[in-house]
Amino acid sequence: MADTIVKPPTEDGISRAEMLDLFRLMLRIRRLEESVYRKFHEAKIGGYLHRYDGQEALVAGVIPQLQLPHDKILCTYRDHAHAIACGTTAGEMMAELMGRATGCARGKGGSMHLTDPDKGFLGGDGIVGGPIPVSVGVGYALKYTGSKNICVCYFGDGAMNQGGVHESLNMVGLYKLPVLYILENNRYAMGTALDRSTGQTDFVLKAKAHGIAGEVVDGMNVLTMREAANRAIEHIRTTGEAYFLDVECYRFVGHGVGDDNTGGQKFYRTEEEVDEWRQRDPILQLVRDLKQRGYISDEQIEAIEAEIKIEVDEAIAFAEASPEPPLDSLYENVFSE
Repeated sequence: MADTIVKPPTEDGISRAEMLDLFRLMLRIRRLEESVYRKFHEAKIGGYLHRYDGQEALVAGVIPQLQLPHDKILCTYRDHAHAIACGTTAGEMMAELMGRATGCARGKGGSMHLTDPDKGFLGGDGIVGGPIPVSVGVGYALKYTGSKNICVCYFGDGAMNQGGVHESLNMVGLYKLPVLYILENNRYAMGTALDRSTGQTDFVLKAKAHGIAGEVVDGMNVLTMREAANRAIEHIRTTGEAYFLDVECYRFVGHGVGDDNTGGQKFYRTEEEVDEWRQRDPILQLVRDLKQRGYISDEQIEAIEAEIKIEVDEAIAFAEASPEPPLDSLYENVFSE
């Protein structure tokens, strides 16, 4: 296995305002995910849900460093956090989940297919490994047009055993395309431990086999994540070549809402393991760092919590008051030969 890069955050290169912005973003994502879970059980949200609790640093440490909307984002069906980080409003996201016409995909995408291309977010993909072949086309387009912009492609560890993923990585390495790959390595794919599904678990080694440089990063610390992302983005903008981040992280909830309903996650991991990882909660780590630097007080934390609660409540109210898509819009934005 490649060594995990866990660099202690320093005060250099990040201001108090930037750290507070990271805190607000991660807390907003966490509280929205919790509210979405409640609304699902109130039968206000159809389909299925994949929450991001515990992995907030993977988007907060990367997406704010990009040049949106000119840089482009692709991700998996676990996509709520990515949309919010790209600038989709909480109301637009909640309305989409409830299938309303005011949603970011006009109520036709739902939880797994959020999209907001005007903000650079090209959307979630419901197929395991699905975003990686798309990243080849996006990366090629950026290079072909002479742009200095990049494509950031998120995907999970379960995708690394897909043939199409390796075909795509080979093309990106061969054609030297400006793509940043972020492997959300939460160790379990859907519910099978990495060492039970994968013969070679050194994913950086696999990326290098395709001509793509990379490193392993601690994804539970947003400042460490931010540092690695800045290094990777600079590499891509300077060389025009792809970079691969194997980000070690952990989701605090099950693979999907069904796991939590049935207790399915208990079949593949223990409560003790989850509790151990919760001690590394990226939000709590950032709060401790903010306090150590004298950047935030308990009163300020309470005030930010209250602000976000109002935002979440207003998003829910907006979604519930929004109309459903009209029937005559059924075939709009549906293309066929």
